[in-house]
Amino acid sequence: MYQDKTLTCRDCEKDFVFTASEQEFYAEKGFTNEPGRCPECRAARKRNNGYQREMHPATCAACGIETEVPFKPSGDRPVYCRECFAKQRNSY
Repeated sequence: MYQDKTLTCRDCEKDFVFTASEQEFYAEKGFTNEPGRCPECRAARKRNNGYQREMHPATCAACGIETEVPFKPSGDRPVYCRECFAKQRNSY
C-alpha cells in the first residue's frame, strides 16, 4: 500500500527516504503530515529539545581566557571557562 518517498529536509536540505514502514507507522499514530526533517536533524532537534541555546561572552575569572557561557553574566559572581569550572567543581 505504501511506497518509499524521497523528501527534502527543511533544515539541512538533503534528500532522505520516508520509508513505507515509516509511512505506515505515521498512519497508525494518526499523523497527517510527512516529516519535514531528515532523521539526523530530527535527532539533533530532540537532543536540543528544539531550543537553540543563546551564548554570552565572558572572561574566565581563573585563567582570564575569553569564553562563552549559556547565561548572561551579572558581574556579581565569578564566571569560569569549561576547564576551570570543572576544576572548581572537583575541588569540593
